[in-house]
Amino acid sequence: MLDIRLLREKPEFVRERLATRGGDLSSQLDAVLARDGQRRRAETTLQQRNAERNRLSKEIGQLRAKKLPSTELETQVRQIGDEIAALNEEVNQADEQQRTLLLTLPNLPHASVPVGTSADDNPVVRTWGEAPTYSFRPLDHVDLATSLRLIDFERATKISGSGFTCFTNLGARLQRALIQFLLDLHTEKHGYTEVAPPFLVRRETMVGTGQLPKFEQEMCYGLEDGTLFLIPTAEVPITNLHREEILPVADLPKRFVAQTPCFRREAGAAGKDTRGLIRVHQFDKVELVKVTTPEISYQELESMTADAEKVLQLLGLHYRVIELCTGDIGFAAAKTYDIEVWAPGQGRYLEVSSCSNCEEFQARRMNLKFKDSEGKNRYCHTLNGSGVALPRLFVALIETYQQADGSIQVPERLWDYIKVKFIL
Repeated sequence: MLDIRLLREKPEFVRERLATRGGDLSSQLDAVLARDGQRRRAETTLQQRNAERNRLSKEIGQLRAKKLPSTELETQVRQIGDEIAALNEEVNQADEQQRTLLLTLPNLPHASVPVGTSADDNPVVRTWGEAPTYSFRPLDHVDLATSLRLIDFERATKISGSGFTCFTNLGARLQRALIQFLLDLHTEKHGYTEVAPPFLVRRETMVGTGQLPKFEQEMCYGLEDGTLFLIPTAEVPITNLHREEILPVADLPKRFVAQTPCFRREAGAAGKDTRGLIRVHQFDKVELVKVTTPEISYQELESMTADAEKVLQLLGLHYRVIELCTGDIGFAAAKTYDIEVWAPGQGRYLEVSSCSNCEEFQARRMNLKFKDSEGKNRYCHTLNGSGVALPRLFVALIETYQQADGSIQVPERLWDYIKVKFIL
């Protein structure tokens, strides 16, 4: 959530930064400022009426002490009391309306984010490795997984519908091996604390990280009449761990890692990427979350991105890092790097990680603060990134390491986890 003082004091700056995201958000901004003006005017009048009531109450006390009549003043005090009750209601309504409107405004892109309108304007920051070449036509992951009995797509559809998968045999073991490898890497080498959070969260938890209210219908699975939600990512429960707390600055930064299933409504939207594992309604992901101070949050973003890249480097997978432009950046993010891994069977790059600094946008929504060295309470900065998402990692790995005979060579880093060197 944006700072209302920033909107109030620098409305044109905010308007210009929001405009770089694309679309017209001016009317939303104007509505927020209108409600803010209404609330502030009502608060001023409320203060005046309270002061008037207090003055009259003192006069009534003085008259009563002298045994003089005070009926007229008492009538005025009752009338003012009715006005105060109405003003309190107006203030509360305006405050609630203002907050509701603020929750629909996206974060401001950081000044360093390249201006653009779509993914076509995202610059490549760096690449690692080389795309593999083959003496045969590489198969895609669906053909590989089906022939080697790694995934049973048909039965998954039978029991759950389209957009769901069922890993079987060595496919299930490879999935489990990848999860354990990722958790070990991030906890033992990168210094993250592992958390196993709930997979169901309250509405206010989803609001805290920005999924609600904007994306409720298109993205989120709601239960219990919308009071509980299946998590779309571990970012949601993990970032909210310290909501409504004031953390000592000595405890920052906090670094968490979690493996959870993720549930997304929008899989295969508009018929895009509906085959196989590319877009599914349920998938596993290892998520990285950081809670830190503003002074070092961009340093932490770079290190988080490097931590996610290390996964692909250790597995020998070719990838590139791109920086999202203003028109492609996520709702809560101020700056984002996407990591895209090469999938030979697809003949293209697939996003396997997205690392974002949300600055204080999420912290304001969940009232997450820290006490700095001067004793001042300030909003934390929050960061999140996939470390990494399993479906597309699975895709890239089996497509990259396929052999001419249709088998898959297992990367050496996974031998101790999966207990085989080839999937035949």
